[in-house]
Amino acid sequence: MAQEKVVNPIISYAGNPQTVVIGGITTSGVEGYDDYVLTGISGLTVGQEISLPGNEITEAVKRYWKHGLFSDVSIAADSIVGDKVYLHIYLKTRPRVSVINYIGLKKSERDDMDKKLGIIKGGQITPNMIDRAKTLAKKYFDDKGYNNAEISIRQRDDVANKNSVILDIDVDKKQKMKVRNIIIDGNNQLSDKKLKGGLFTKGAFKKIHEAGKFANFFKPKKYTPERWEEAKKNIITKYNEYGYRDAEILKDSVWNVDDKHVDIYIKLNEGKKYYIRNITWVGNTVYSTDYLSRLLDMKKGDVYNQTYLHKRLTEDEDAVGNAYWNNGYIFYSLDPAEVNIVGDSIDLEMRIYEGQQAHISHVRINGNDRLYENVVRRELRTKPGDLFSKEALQRSARELASMGYFDPEAVTPDVKQNYEDGTVDINWNLKQKGNDQVELSLGWGQTGIIGRVGLKLTNFSMANLFHKNGKRHGIMPIGDGETLQIGAQTNGTYYQSYNASYSTNWLGGKRPIQFSVGMYYSKQTDVSSRYYNQGYLQNYYNYYYGSGSYGYNNYENYYDPNTYVKMLGVNIGWGKRLRWPDDYFTLTMQLAYNRYMLKNWRYFLMRNGDANNINLSVSLNRSSTDNQLYPRRGSEFTASVTLTPPWSVFNNKDYKHLATDANSSTFEQEQQEKYKWIEYHKWKFQGRMFTALTSGQKCFVLMTRVEMGLLGHYNKYNKSPFETYYMGGDGMSGYSTGYAEETIGLRGYDNGSISQSAAAKAGVGSYNAYAYDRFSLELRYPFLLGNTTIYGLGFVEAGNSWYNTSDFNPFDMKRSAGIGIRINLPMVGLMGIDWAYGFDKVFTGTRWEKGGSNFHFILGQEF
Repeated sequence: MAQEKVVNPIISYAGNPQTVVIGGITTSGVEGYDDYVLTGISGLTVGQEISLPGNEITEAVKRYWKHGLFSDVSIAADSIVGDKVYLHIYLKTRPRVSVINYIGLKKSERDDMDKKLGIIKGGQITPNMIDRAKTLAKKYFDDKGYNNAEISIRQRDDVANKNSVILDIDVDKKQKMKVRNIIIDGNNQLSDKKLKGGLFTKGAFKKIHEAGKFANFFKPKKYTPERWEEAKKNIITKYNEYGYRDAEILKDSVWNVDDKHVDIYIKLNEGKKYYIRNITWVGNTVYSTDYLSRLLDMKKGDVYNQTYLHKRLTEDEDAVGNAYWNNGYIFYSLDPAEVNIVGDSIDLEMRIYEGQQAHISHVRINGNDRLYENVVRRELRTKPGDLFSKEALQRSARELASMGYFDPEAVTPDVKQNYEDGTVDINWNLKQKGNDQVELSLGWGQTGIIGRVGLKLTNFSMANLFHKNGKRHGIMPIGDGETLQIGAQTNGTYYQSYNASYSTNWLGGKRPIQFSVGMYYSKQTDVSSRYYNQGYLQNYYNYYYGSGSYGYNNYENYYDPNTYVKMLGVNIGWGKRLRWPDDYFTLTMQLAYNRYMLKNWRYFLMRNGDANNINLSVSLNRSSTDNQLYPRRGSEFTASVTLTPPWSVFNNKDYKHLATDANSSTFEQEQQEKYKWIEYHKWKFQGRMFTALTSGQKCFVLMTRVEMGLLGHYNKYNKSPFETYYMGGDGMSGYSTGYAEETIGLRGYDNGSISQSAAAKAGVGSYNAYAYDRFSLELRYPFLLGNTTIYGLGFVEAGNSWYNTSDFNPFDMKRSAGIGIRINLPMVGLMGIDWAYGFDKVFTGTRWEKGGSNFHFILGQEF
């Protein structure tokens, strides 16, 4: 018997509910989704028994609304056949965002908004999302100091895309809010100056200062609620430093003075000043009470300085906690309890839980896929089985950051304490970065366009070069952390230079023994005498000393292949890490041979012939900086001496009368005899110290540099014509002046002008000097840290050079000051530009004049 079918039945809510079974479910209104996905949201299934009307349909509608993706939901019965109902679910999805327009924002702010607001193109939009986006945008601009910012989000239909909308996010930032006045009430013991800080002093308001006051010129004056909350905590901390443990803030308020400024009011109750009466130690068995008391450095009668107490317990290098943590007691804890307060005196009880000594169980290295793991592990001071040491952990982090293969800002150990077995796991989650460098560049020199090509591989593997199955990156053998460097530079006709070097810090891979080998060859050709004879001498002279200029075409017709200087050099080096005075020291030695071949070369004392230089260099280095790219703490020192054999002692030559008469027919022959073997002793000291002036990763850093050098002689009649100092300018060695000499920068002056002035003072025609010194103070601040590092700097610098070493005077200096920026890019290395002004006079070839305004370009590593 056929069952009765009722199409579009009317469901009555007046009578009793009808019990039916769901015979089928269909959906409409939504495209791009399978029916089973949409019906699944409802919770209804075919064959389910429901009531009409009833709670099952109501709950299904609620589920759709709760899902948040639909703007309209209704469920109807298409038909009823017997006891079966066929349901139809009508849905309408919320619109999707097709375009987001930011109005009134800079690009960086737009990028921040994209990340913070949680609204993405192609995503569905809900009223809650818009309200949340407004709240997040308001907080973002509050944090930036734009407390009066107005944010509106408008939604309009996108006629070009079905069921899509365009969002216009309009931001009127108004003016950034600054603090005009900080009004402090109730501070009878600590003055306003002590709380607010002065020109050279820090107060409690570290990130909030009054605008319009000279003492706050370089200090932050922006107001944000977060900064104000931090300042209130710092006020209490400041009072605690002076013994006022009961200090409290009774009330505070902030109000707008105008569109740009707020005033701040705070009322304090200082309480009384407390002193330490007795300090007792409880629970200590590893270290004696006397030893811990000496580490604490606080005694009866001292002001109860809670900040200093915390530093001596945990923060300082020789703090009480570090005595335990560096000896394996990672489970150690200390609770300084105030056990008795009598008048203004406090008794402290140092309650110690020592726990057991913990050894390292596992050391895991994550994020490294280019270096062999043993290359990373050999730099660690934390190895399985070792007793845990906080100092070793920090030193390991420093060594990993200094390797150059990982982002130094991301080298942070993850220490897991295993309470069950009393051990420690250490996970190094490293972020790898490219450290190889490729150089392809063109420049303009004295004789035209200069091309330079170079390749520096810092993860080279000599062993894998000869093994087919070794680790490789493309065709390049990698994995052992060795350095291979090759380069070439030429302008085709006048100059060619080639170099290659190889070095490793772990010779054989077993011990930290440094080994290096290198070689170079260069040839530079001069213009012919016809150039000078035809009246071009003055043009050349003007160009060389910066008084005029002329083009490359003036040179191209005067190439003289019979006027040149050639240089050939080879070297081999050895180095070793030392354990004394501490293990930051390295001793290195290098044996080198250089040969200078000259023909009609007018720029040295020696014009023709060959000169040989065999020398041994010994260097003592110490480096304890915490970061290669942006050091904040630590120092770098190098003391070196380079010696040649004292040929004049045993060759019986009369240097006093040899090659003294330039008009003699045998002058050039005597020069070749005099300089056949070069002799000298060269001493040098370089030092840099880094001091963090503020806290955090992005902090101001003061770099202090001291540097001096001396090129001495065994025989006063046989001074070396090579290996002298060429001082002034950017310190970058160019091919026209960078051979057989050491370039030293002094910003604010032309290249070579300082050493040229020294020679002019001595009455000789030269560009080089035999002694120099340099002193620098450089204030740095980072704009970007990580694989790409960018920081700005301001500096003052002073130094000088002397032709005669006996005239060395560290108080006779050429001074300069300026600003600059440095950019360290992967695959490129360090680049930078400085503007500097030289305050003192130097010899420019024709006259003495101030160094004045100069721009200097930096390419490569500085020291």
